Amino acid sequence: MDQAVAPPARADAPQPDVIRVMALASRVAARVLARSTTETRNTALTAAAAALRAAQPELLAANARDVAAFSGAAAFRDRLTLNPERVEAMAQGLEQIAALPDPVGHVMAEWDRPNGLRIRRVATPVGVIGMIYESRPNVGADAAALCIKSGNAVILRGGSDSLNSARVIHAAMQAGLKAVGLPVECVQIPPDADRAHVASMLGAAGLIDLIIPRGGKSLVERVCAEARVPVLAHAEGLCHTYVHAAADLEMARRIVLNAKLRRPGICGATETLLVDQAIAPKILPGLIEDLATRGCTFRADERARETIPDLPAATDADFATEWLDAVLSVGVVDGVEDALAHIARYGSAHTEAIVTEDAQAAATFLNGTDSAVVMWNASTQFCDGGEFGFGAEIGIATGRFHARGPVGLEQLTTFRYEVIGTGQVRP
Repeated sequence: MDQAVAPPARADAPQPDVIRVMALASRVAARVLARSTTETRNTALTAAAAALRAAQPELLAANARDVAAFSGAAAFRDRLTLNPERVEAMAQGLEQIAALPDPVGHVMAEWDRPNGLRIRRVATPVGVIGMIYESRPNVGADAAALCIKSGNAVILRGGSDSLNSARVIHAAMQAGLKAVGLPVECVQIPPDADRAHVASMLGAAGLIDLIIPRGGKSLVERVCAEARVPVLAHAEGLCHTYVHAAADLEMARRIVLNAKLRRPGICGATETLLVDQAIAPKILPGLIEDLATRGCTFRADERARETIPDLPAATDADFATEWLDAVLSVGVVDGVEDALAHIARYGSAHTEAIVTEDAQAAATFLNGTDSAVVMWNASTQFCDGGEFGFGAEIGIATGRFHARGPVGLEQLTTFRYEVIGTGQVRP
């Protein structure tokens, strides 16, 4: 019988095994990286920072091409856009990560057994990280730096919106690795933005050790549904700020304005404002005026509209929406427990904040939500690895296992047990 002949591959089709080839190279590189010294990894990061600064003109030109081709919402355009200040912030982020303590080899715990065995739990790299993200170019730099410092190789699959920018950033990171003799395969990106690469990464069990998605709800849901590799993720950033009856009113106005509008397109932006009924008539008009004069629009429940009738009415779906834009859902609640009930119903377990001068009310709130991050008298936009002192973050985790909240160096390690004996045998 004649054997079937496969049709020739399209010239523009991605190589079907490109991710497998990259992942195999990553595994080899990861072993070298994990055994490198702290000084070597730190020097790689400072060299990468210098390369990033040197490449600023090229990076800004590449980013301008990305922005020119972008047709999405203004908030997402802001996330995509680079300027000299943001490039410098990226470079400083690499240096800050280099200056942090090395998590690799840290003895997490140790104890002696009655038989004389000494047991240690020691932090070790995860191995090969697969990072899938969308339009923020700085995510690639942050993720690569955190992985290098924590001894992990990484495959960065950014979105097509930022591909030109990602290539320049990738080249700078590899320049840092070359400067100290580490394998450039410690940081890799696919050759193009073909979506087939995502499917290949999700199916790379045994080659990629951990997938971290960072992007919109649809991306994260797809990753969680299809991955055959463990996933560290959050689906949405549906964050709440609750202004309690005992709030300092001027503090509340500053916090709410910042929490919503500093950068409305990030996952730590407040999407729902909850105000205590006891102070709603007094404080809500000022809060709304502060936000409205800066372009914010609203969706309000019936009790909020009793105070400000002109506010558009909110639907149930509005309170379940992560706006990622200058839009705010507004509700009025009867005290802390009512606020917690609202958050439990609509929240995404990301970040919640209470504004109050009542320590008991704050304690009830802090203990009453199971979100990954909960704040007292602070803007939800502080949910960020850099603000937590992590240097940067590779993402936010809202699951129950391994890590929660901003994911930094410590969260990119696992551990092994070392057992030291003096000739013991088990009876």
